[in-house]
Amino acid sequence: MPSKPLNPPFRTANADATVAMPPARHWLGGGQLLLALSLLIALLVGVPVLGVLSNLFSGVPSAGTFTHLWSTVLPEYLFNTVAIGLIVLALAAVLGIGCAWLVAVFEFPGRRWFEWALVLPLAMPAYVVAYAYTDFLQFSGPVQTALRAQFGWQAGQYWFPEIRSVIGAGILFALVLYPYVYLLTRNAFLERSPRLRDAARVLGRGPWSIFFSVSLPLARPAAAAGLALVLMETLADYGAVAYFGVPTLTAGIYKSWYAFSDRTAAAQIAAVLLLFVAALMLLEQKSRGRARYYAAGGRAVAHVRRRLHGRHAFGSVVFCLVPLLFGFFLPLAVLLRLLMHEDALQASSRYVGWLFNTVSAATVTSFIAVLICIVLAYAARVMRSRWQSACNRIVSMGYAIPGAVIAVGILIPLSRMDNWASDHGWQLGLAGSVVALIYAYLVRFLAVAFQSVQSGLAKITPSMDASARSLGHGLMSMLLRIHTPLLWRSVLSAGLLVFVDVVKELPATLTVRPFNFDTLAVVTYQFAADERLAEAALPALTIVAIAFVPVLLLARAIASGRDGR
Repeated sequence: MPSKPLNPPFRTANADATVAMPPARHWLGGGQLLLALSLLIALLVGVPVLGVLSNLFSGVPSAGTFTHLWSTVLPEYLFNTVAIGLIVLALAAVLGIGCAWLVAVFEFPGRRWFEWALVLPLAMPAYVVAYAYTDFLQFSGPVQTALRAQFGWQAGQYWFPEIRSVIGAGILFALVLYPYVYLLTRNAFLERSPRLRDAARVLGRGPWSIFFSVSLPLARPAAAAGLALVLMETLADYGAVAYFGVPTLTAGIYKSWYAFSDRTAAAQIAAVLLLFVAALMLLEQKSRGRARYYAAGGRAVAHVRRRLHGRHAFGSVVFCLVPLLFGFFLPLAVLLRLLMHEDALQASSRYVGWLFNTVSAATVTSFIAVLICIVLAYAARVMRSRWQSACNRIVSMGYAIPGAVIAVGILIPLSRMDNWASDHGWQLGLAGSVVALIYAYLVRFLAVAFQSVQSGLAKITPSMDASARSLGHGLMSMLLRIHTPLLWRSVLSAGLLVFVDVVKELPATLTVRPFNFDTLAVVTYQFAADERLAEAALPALTIVAIAFVPVLLLARAIASGRDGR
């Protein structure tokens, strides 16, 4: 018999809806510790954002850099950023929603293959695709060379579209990022009962009328969420726009930081970019008003797809093949062709060091991120507190902040700490260290791991917690003995996602990395900036190969969960 009375849980009609008794005294201490850890984590994540915003109206002189940029090139940066964003939103919406509607509603040749293959462009970082298309479409590339040989043209005698432009950047981002829209809207189309479409068909509506009046309005929240992710990734990019020579707000941040050595001006431009992202997110939320979008209740109804024939089937195949061909297979073929070049293997002796730096930084970051997110998600599970909810929201907003903004927000306070320590005879060296780099990665990608861990923890029935409490288990004992064995899939997924995101991250790495600490993303960018595309092929293909692993797992999950099951 136990030496002290137990706290049995109250039970409702549903066994899984167990309502726990008030927590025992040893739980109070554990809950307070979890809350304290959550507050500390939220503070560390929020420091870069506060550091950037504090410089927006800072009275610290910036050597007139911000004023000079605003009167000369900053309006152009802002215009290009908005123009690229609008192009990406329009094309990603057409490609993502269109492909999702076709594979969810219709049956045509290759539909089962397209259903999972359409997510493959996610494995291609935008800056890698930019390098591939530049080599493919430039004057000395295979396309223009073949045209000159075929028609006998000379330089200046013909017009060819310039990929390194605002329009080219917008098209490129749309080809790489449309899968965000595709994934979310496809699930939205499958979750809606087909009876709604059947009712519209009975009323005499055609396929296009049904799409615009029934399917698309119901899928609006999913499409808006996907487009928001696309826009955030576009605003966060630096490698592609820098290589294309298209000045954007992110490019302005780097110019102020490196060319002018003015961190205050860089922080002010970063604050403008941050407020721009926040305004777009708020605008999308307000645009919904009080509208609500609910799925039909009751048992799920099997989706009977309408079979297409003739030109309609051919058009569907072409429409789904175009983004897949130009967003994945063609850039991959170009990179493989470059790899066969004799100059591509000259830097192979240093390749092992780049790979080690990349893998080690990604491994450490993913391990720490998983531990932090377990603490946050577990704290939200065992205690209901406004402070805890606020901490989780702060951590979740990191993914919406561009890497350049995070880098500036981290380097400013760390530099001040280094200066303060130097004045007192200490040498910290935090700015420009591996610690600062991992800190930047964590701020940027904690949200990715948190969502995965939290969703996995939510699947564990609360009755298990109540049973463990009745047996005298504390918070740590319950986490280690009960929740951890059930969470390993979610934890593995979270770690894998963070690992891949760190491998692909370029803006934060370029700014925060220590001296002579090169990663695959950095050397790919440096080789491409020096027009040594053949040497950039090997690290670029390695990044694609690493990113292909979770994309392949996602594709397999789609293939095994058809019809929204």
